[in-house]
Amino acid sequence: MDSYVERPPMPELAAVVRAVWIHRTGPAAYVQRHLPTGGVEIHFPIGGDPALIGPLTGPVVEVIPPHTTVVGVRFLPGAAPALPAGLDELVDQRPLLAELWGSVADRLVAELAGAGTAEAALRHLEKHLLRERRSTHPADPLIGAAVRTLMPWRPVHIDGLADHLALSASQLRRRCLRTVGLSPKVLQRTLRFQGFLALAQAGAAASGRRGADGIAGLAVDLGYADQAHLSRECVRLTGLTPRQLLGGDIDRCRCGHDHSASYRPFLATRRHPPPR
Repeated sequence: MDSYVERPPMPELAAVVRAVWIHRTGPAAYVQRHLPTGGVEIHFPIGGDPALIGPLTGPVVEVIPPHTTVVGVRFLPGAAPALPAGLDELVDQRPLLAELWGSVADRLVAELAGAGTAEAALRHLEKHLLRERRSTHPADPLIGAAVRTLMPWRPVHIDGLADHLALSASQLRRRCLRTVGLSPKVLQRTLRFQGFLALAQAGAAASGRRGADGIAGLAVDLGYADQAHLSRECVRLTGLTPRQLLGGDIDRCRCGHDHSASYRPFLATRRHPPPR
């Protein structure tokens, strides 16, 4: 039987990691639809070849074989692990970790395979990432500030953001592409849609704006012009309409997995707009 368990990362990684998870497939292959999150992910099949999912601009469908256990790490935008190149070179790519980390990845494969349980393997991977974080230079602090400002509940113009950070628009774009892999505008659109998924996952009610409820109300709350605008963005980013993606319900994901740990960082920064 397929199972998926997601949780927050160890506290020491909370500044860079959104969530970690364990996915066990059952007797049938599992079709996984990866969606743009603004960040990167590490997918580590126990006994298999781990890969990094680069910043995505659209959906990527993967078929996970039967009886496979995958431990995973989802990073916050601009907080990727140490890599030999800028993230702009990894957009919509899925390189093997061995291509990026060399012998370090080979050693991790052996260590996680011998961990005994998937839970122990995930803890081992987290501890490795923590050691790496303590031994490498911190991420670009201005891009970290830009990401926080671009969260979905904070409408902001990109030119105004550059001025706020004392950067030119071209400097902001260049640094964002290298550190996040996406331009500031694309990142803003991606985070806005992640905000919609966070509210849908939580079963959140719309703010009470007149004439808007359900998906339409959440669309307006997040700054979309209307529900049609949200639907177009959803198709562009996921390949599905909102109701197809959510299985017809606004309070769950069609896949049935609980992603509340991943969306908690988004909901923690939400400000409820007053009804009007």
